[in-house]
Order: sequence, then structure tokens, then C-alpha cells
Amino acid sequence: MLPWIQLDRATIPGDGGELRLKQRGSEFSIMLGSTELMNSRLSGSEEALATLSCERIAGRKNARMLIGGLGMGFTLRAALGALPQDTSVVVAELVSAVVEWARGPMADLHAGTLDDPRVDIHVGDVGALIRSKTAAFDAILLDVDNGPDGLTRASNDGLYSHKGLRAAKDALRPNGVLAVWSSAPDSVFTRRLGEAGFATDEVRVRASTKNSGARHVIWMATKR
Repeated sequence: MLPWIQLDRATIPGDGGELRLKQRGSEFSIMLGSTELMNSRLSGSEEALATLSCERIAGRKNARMLIGGLGMGFTLRAALGALPQDTSVVVAELVSAVVEWARGPMADLHAGTLDDPRVDIHVGDVGALIRSKTAAFDAILLDVDNGPDGLTRASNDGLYSHKGLRAAKDALRPNGVLAVWSSAPDSVFTRRLGEAGFATDEVRVRASTKNSGARHVIWMATKR
């Protein structure tokens, strides 16, 4: 078996911590300490985050989508494949090196999506971007951590608090959709979404595109 090679490392702003980009043959992995945050072989749930959201906003003219977290680009690629040409997509990525990796060693994986004219890359905190907007997006997709519990960055908890969810609701247009990815279910978060004024479905999806392996959770929350 081929050994893993570490290609680069990057500090997470604010709370610290370090991401490490590794490669083994054509496979990539992004690690935080001993925890693997993402792997290029497992894209199913990240793609589902996009496709489920696109289904909810289908038919809207000049729709605008915000994706929190670039990662390996699976969500962005799936969204661009499902959205019409009049859509605009903002991708907020906190760690600038992740964008550099997308244009560098993982360029083939991203398949030119960062250069799509519908896409605007925002290097910065998605929470701050959300708080600065009112009725700006038809869909907000959050995949910035392992779920509502902040693993990579404690301040991510603010995204999923009552205050953070109210900010997301304010940033959505009427009947807008907030989609949140998680590695595991969280009944407390489901209840919190309802308390923030969202009608919510909890969808279980496979991590792998082969419909096998672990199941992840996507909350599809519609602004009421």
C-alpha cells in the first residue's frame, strides 16, 4: 500500500488548531490532529447537501446560494451541476490555504469549479458574512465542522446557537432554506431549529456515493 505524504499544513484562524493536507496516490485527506475531517473517497453526503438544497429552491429566478466551507469542493461541484446559469454561489472559506489547495494539488478534484462565473470565493468567517446580510440568500449550506458541536473551532458553536440560527433566518429570503451537514444526529439541535422558526426535516444520507458505509445527517430547515 502506498504511504501517506503530507503536502501542507495550515493554521485555523482564531481558535488555532492546524489542518494537514495528505495524499496517497490519487486519494487526499484533510486532518485535524488525529481526526480525519474529509477524504476524497467519501463525497456522498457532501454532494447530497447540495442536491437536496437545489431541489428545495428549484424554479427560483436569479437564486443566490451561500456555501459555508469549501473543503474538497464536492458540495460546490454538485450545486453547480444542479443550478441554472442565472444562479450565483458564494463560497465562504475561513482558511485561505484550503482555497490554495483547491487551485494547487487538488485542482483536478475541483475540476475548475472555482473559475465558474457563477462562483464568488469569500475568504473569511461564514458566520460574520451571514450576520452582515438581510434577505440575501435563497439557500445557506453549512459544512464548516463535524456538525453542531464545534470540533475544529469553538466559535463555530455560534453558528448553531439560537442567536446564530436567527441570524441565518434573517439572511434568508422568504421560504429560504438552511441546510446543515453533520456526522451524527443531534436531537437538541433539531429542537433548536424549530425554536428559531424553521420547519425542519432531518435526512440521513450515506457518506459514500456507493450507498454504503457510515450515515451522516443533513438538516433541511425552511424559513417559516
